[in-house]
This record gives sequence, C-alpha cells and structure tokens, in this order.
Amino acid sequence: MTATPGFGPLNGVRVLDVGTMIAAPYGAALLADFGADVVKVEMPGSGDSSRNLAPHFNGESLRWPSFSRNKRCITLDLKSDAGRDVFLKLVEKSDMIMENFRPGTLDRWGLDYETLKKANPGIVVVHVSGYGQSGPLRDLAGFGTPATAFSGVTYLMGDPSLPPMSPPFSLADYVAGMMAALAGVMALYHRDVNHDDEGQEVDVSLYEPLFRMLEALIAEYDKLGIVRDRTPGLSGGASPSGTFKTKDGKWMVLVTSTERTWQRLPAAIGRLELLDDPRFATNADRLEHDDILLDILAEWFACHTRDEVQEKLDAAGCPVSLVYSIQDIIEDPHYQARESFIEVQHPTLGHLKMPGIVPKFSRTPGEVKFAGPELGAHNDEILTGLLGLSPEDVEKMQKDGVI
Repeated sequence: MTATPGFGPLNGVRVLDVGTMIAAPYGAALLADFGADVVKVEMPGSGDSSRNLAPHFNGESLRWPSFSRNKRCITLDLKSDAGRDVFLKLVEKSDMIMENFRPGTLDRWGLDYETLKKANPGIVVVHVSGYGQSGPLRDLAGFGTPATAFSGVTYLMGDPSLPPMSPPFSLADYVAGMMAALAGVMALYHRDVNHDDEGQEVDVSLYEPLFRMLEALIAEYDKLGIVRDRTPGLSGGASPSGTFKTKDGKWMVLVTSTERTWQRLPAAIGRLELLDDPRFATNADRLEHDDILLDILAEWFACHTRDEVQEKLDAAGCPVSLVYSIQDIIEDPHYQARESFIEVQHPTLGHLKMPGIVPKFSRTPGEVKFAGPELGAHNDEILTGLLGLSPEDVEKMQKDGVI
C-alpha cells in the first residue's frame, strides 16, 4: 500500500499528522484528499484512539478507513530520544505539522516550536486545542461537546421546554478541523508566495470556529441587549420557516428567508389572500404573527404527501427539503450523481462507502487512493525510503519499542 503522489492542488506538500482522535487528524485528512502527502505518526502498539471509534463491523472501526484515507501511517514514540530524533528528520522534509494535544505537550517532549524551527525554519505548526494556546482555560482538556457548550451553540439548540441539546455528532471537532486545514494552507501560501523562508505557528481552538458563526447574536446583544434563547422552530429571523409533517408521515423543512420566496408561497399553497393580509405585509409583521402562518402551513403539509409538497414548492421556487435520513441520502439520485459518497475497497471490510471529495476542482481534483491503513503500515517506506535509514536501524528501533 503506497501513497501515489502527483494529484490534487496540494501535490508536493508534506504534512505530519501527530494528532489524536478527530480535530487535527480530520484537518489533515482534508489535505490528504487533495494530494498532500500526509504522514500519520502514531504511538507504537496502541496507535490513535480513533482506530477504535464506533461503529464496528467484525471488530473493526468503520470510521477509521474513511477518517485516515490517503495517509501513510507510521509508528514512532515521540516521548523517546530516538523517536524525537527521527521525528525531527521528518520535520526537515515536511511543510506542516498538525497536532491537537493539550498546550505544552510537544514542549515537554522536547519538540517545542523553536526546536522544530531549527530542524526546518519553514515549518508551519498548526495547534488545535480545546480553548486555545493562551488564556486562563488553555490547560483544560479539549473535548468537542463541552467546547460546543462553551461556544454558545448548545444554548440555542433544542425545544425551550427541554434541556439544551448537544449536537449528535462531533460538530466542534469537525469544524475546528476544517478551520485548521484552511489556516495551515493560508500559512503555506504566505510562506511560499512571499518567498518567506520562515514558517509560523497557528492557534485553532475548538470553540472559536463555532463562535465565529454566531456573529448576529453578538451584535444583537451588544446593541439591543437581547439574549437569544432556544425556540421551538427555526430561528433564522425570517417568517414563515419551520419543519412540518406531511400526509405520508415525512418531515420537511421550509424557509422563506427572502421577500421573493415569501411572495411565491401563498400561490403555491392556494392561499393568495395571505399576500393582502396586513399582518403579513413585511417580514417583521410576519415574525410577529408567525404562529398563525405556521398553523396554516402545518395544515397544508398534513394534507399533501412528500412528493406533492416537493413538486408544488419546487415549481414555485420555494426552498423546501425532506429531512433526510442516511438511507434517504444513499438512495438519492442527486447524491449519487454528485458522487457525494463513494465506494472504496478495504482489505478486510470489502467494499466500503464513505464521503466523497469536497469541494470539487475542475483541473486538480482530489482523490481517494486508499482507505485508512493498518498501524505502522508505512514504517519501512518512510523510514528507509524517505529518511534513508538502514534496515538495521529500523530493526533496532522496532526492538527498542521506538516504532
């Protein structure tokens, strides 16, 4: 199993993924999708904890093959002197490091930024942590669910009559991973376009990428003193918008976030008189009388099947969608046409579906070359092929537990 160079916009970029679990490794995976040579560095014996993430099939994680696709995997004990020395040799031949340990962990292992810079002045180091590399909370453990609560997002989620709801997946980790990938590429762009020989450190927290999305709430509180609470429906500031149940028991989401989409809706549902009702003249008026419109729409949806709703509202240009389950997604012809999911051959799991490449490039598309490899699958390839170590050196390192 060998990574084949020569594809994607990041061809020629080498990234050392020394992170664990989700955030930094996901950011590195996005870069690997587009041709970066990502070398995944794991502890000997145990490897990354994400290798054991549920769900499982025949005792194997179904997330790992997708999560670490296109990565060349090696084992290396960074806490040992020998492992540290080998890692610094890798740094010499790399462009970027992505890590998500607690702040100060690499420093304790003798791999602080100044040491990394001595090995390679141009190295870009992307740090991902729960609360950032500075501030009074910097040393706290960084996990996505508490970070989401800290960001202000959880406060907005759920029915107001119930406790706030946390997202049902690792939202903060994945969004931080995307931000880390973007930040790393921006740092490389600055270095290379400006012919600057010096890299830099990048500080990404788990909570701030989510907080960055709440810009409307910040201004709203600053100027109006309003603390946005949970609402039973959508809270995008436009009416009518909501989730409605169809005659055949499907849930669908409708939004009218522009005046034009509102103007189209009454004719589509056979209620043209709503356009002349002063209670619905402006968006502010509609928000004030939102409950009336929601009742009208709930009754209309309940009298039509999902297909009827989709046909009528699509024809009118009113934004509507089925609330998709994963089964709906796999069966949907648009998902299939876009290759939003793909099928990859895995040595033990057989044919395995996983997310496709996002985004899509016209000239330098990304690609999935292989699924997430076994622990240490590329030790020989990296240590002897890339670093030029002798087979005897590698054998000794293995005997000493360094790899």
